[in-house]
Amino acid sequence: MSQDRQAILYGLGAVALWSTVATAFKIALAWMSPLELMWLATFVSWALMGALVFKQGNIETALRSGWKTAAWAGLMNPVAYYLVLFAAYDRLPGQEAMALNYTWALAMAFLAVPILGQRLTRIDIVAGLIAYAGVWVIATRGAVFDVDFADPLGVILALASTLLWALYWLLNAKDKRQPLVGQWQNFSVGLPVLTVLLFLGPGLQWHGWPALGAGVYVGLFEMGVAFILWQLAVHKVSRTAKVSNLIFLSPPVSLLLLFLVVGEPIFPSTLLGLGLILSGLVVQQRQISV
Repeated sequence: MSQDRQAILYGLGAVALWSTVATAFKIALAWMSPLELMWLATFVSWALMGALVFKQGNIETALRSGWKTAAWAGLMNPVAYYLVLFAAYDRLPGQEAMALNYTWALAMAFLAVPILGQRLTRIDIVAGLIAYAGVWVIATRGAVFDVDFADPLGVILALASTLLWALYWLLNAKDKRQPLVGQWQNFSVGLPVLTVLLFLGPGLQWHGWPALGAGVYVGLFEMGVAFILWQLAVHKVSRTAKVSNLIFLSPPVSLLLLFLVVGEPIFPSTLLGLGLILSGLVVQQRQISV
């Protein structure tokens, strides 16, 4: 099997797992607070990545260096990003939070201007206008000439999560740590912070086995296995665009699962807004792949 074919299989695996997480978020948040879910998922993911780092023989490297970067990176991811993201999912229908979260790639293009000194092209601007028109459609639930949002705080949180995620990856552009080692170190910094916040806030309560299973699933697959599969895909592929375009398969599957499992009716405004967001991303990706 060629490396590109292997990369596509890894990428499809990651996308398949990411397609389920909006449903897993909504199921878990039906029982527990965003902070409880955050702590449980982070602990599970930290344990999984730590085991893999140890198995690869990189634990000494992980313990010896890289902690200066982890000190700030861990506060951004997992702490700030996932707390804001889970708070958005707690307030919004899963379909809206998921769709709005897909604008992170465009947020990265715009933030790269002041942070990395890159320039915006006309295509970047057109892609942004198309995608953020979709954000407006979703935020207003189709009443595009009405600024009375159904849940303005939820929309702000969802968009803030995209800015945090884009900012995190831009600031990590020069990170020389191995990806898995760096992610484990970041979670090693974030987990104690989340533990303190948890016990100062709601505390950790028993919500039953279904809640535990949903939280473990989020930790294993949203933060753990999907990240590893995507890293393998990007590492093996000859051109990044060959796997980056696979992400467009995730939203339709996510919407279908939210409808079938959670029972969310799919709003026409979500379909229209998501279509605009994905169209903007396609315009941007075509520029990258040319």
